[in-house]
Amino acid sequence: MGHTAPLPGLRLPKRHFNALDLSRLLAACAVLFWHYQHFFVPPVDFQFHVNRAKVSPFYRELWWLFDYGHVAVQYFWAVSGFVFAHVYLADAGARGRFWLARVARLWPLHLLTLALVALLQAAYNGVNGTEFIYHHQDLKHFALSLGLAHYWGWQADQSFNGPSWSLSTEILAYAAFWLLLPGLRKSPTMLALTAAVLALALFFLKAPDGPVLTCIGYFFGGAAVYGAALKGGLRAGVLVALAAMFTMTALWLGLSLHLGDAATLAGTFAALFAVLAIDTADRDDKLAVARHLGDASYGVYLWHFPIQLALVLLIDGVLGSRGIARQPAFLLFFVGASVLAGFASHRWFERPAQKLVLKLAAKRREPALTA
Repeated sequence: MGHTAPLPGLRLPKRHFNALDLSRLLAACAVLFWHYQHFFVPPVDFQFHVNRAKVSPFYRELWWLFDYGHVAVQYFWAVSGFVFAHVYLADAGARGRFWLARVARLWPLHLLTLALVALLQAAYNGVNGTEFIYHHQDLKHFALSLGLAHYWGWQADQSFNGPSWSLSTEILAYAAFWLLLPGLRKSPTMLALTAAVLALALFFLKAPDGPVLTCIGYFFGGAAVYGAALKGGLRAGVLVALAAMFTMTALWLGLSLHLGDAATLAGTFAALFAVLAIDTADRDDKLAVARHLGDASYGVYLWHFPIQLALVLLIDGVLGSRGIARQPAFLLFFVGASVLAGFASHRWFERPAQKLVLKLAAKRREPALTA
């Protein structure tokens, strides 16, 4: 079935944002550095403080990744909003295809890594009498995780494949985007910006379910940036100026006022503006080599914790000490293995699973169409 022509005025002429794709992979890798401290958490039932400066290899050179790699999650959300606006605003049939596309893309790998972590955690618990990092390995949290509803406010904390919490919150941002899509086509910048400001204002006012509100806020912030780009307001020079201004604002908020959440907000959009400036300046598509690098980011993000848990089980069982994680070669191995898993997963699992889900859905529709 062919797609209809794009709705006029709702899609940028630049079809591929290569630097943005590369930045997604780099952001996934940043999270790996933040979670590297897990290697030094012993079998305990409560939070354990890790002195990252003391145990992390290359800490002197890469301290900002070890200490702040977690803010890459907010960047993911903002990029998602920009990309969804780019893909769906001009697609007249988007609302009908939206949820099937999301299920086909996200659920297969989520379910696979969820099951794998459940098995690995059972093995870890059998040896140590407690779970590794994420301690809520019960039926309730497993059931919530099956539906990607495990961080909507009903949870006690992160569970099973812990990093997937951000994916859970993003599902609600997708739902809001789907509901608002008709209005976004009429006024993409103002409606997206209004949604972003409202969600973030509620977060800063300490409303319940802060992670969900921040996700929605960042997501629609990214969509608002796309809306501004549609109006021609984001040329390379403007983007560079905005990136510089937001960077200075982030430094002031963080270093002078010690407002971490506000600094993260400014810094996230500084990074987004900087990356979009590179893409806007790349008129000859010289960065096309980076086009498919972002495809691995989802796999890197979901595979790195099961890989880490498997390595911990192996290290504890064979060496009896996690001291090997202090070695630079081990850090490079962990990051390299996670990145390779991301690429392999996308090629040999995610894409085939996605095609299979879409094929099965098409077969289910055929009898209804011919009846």
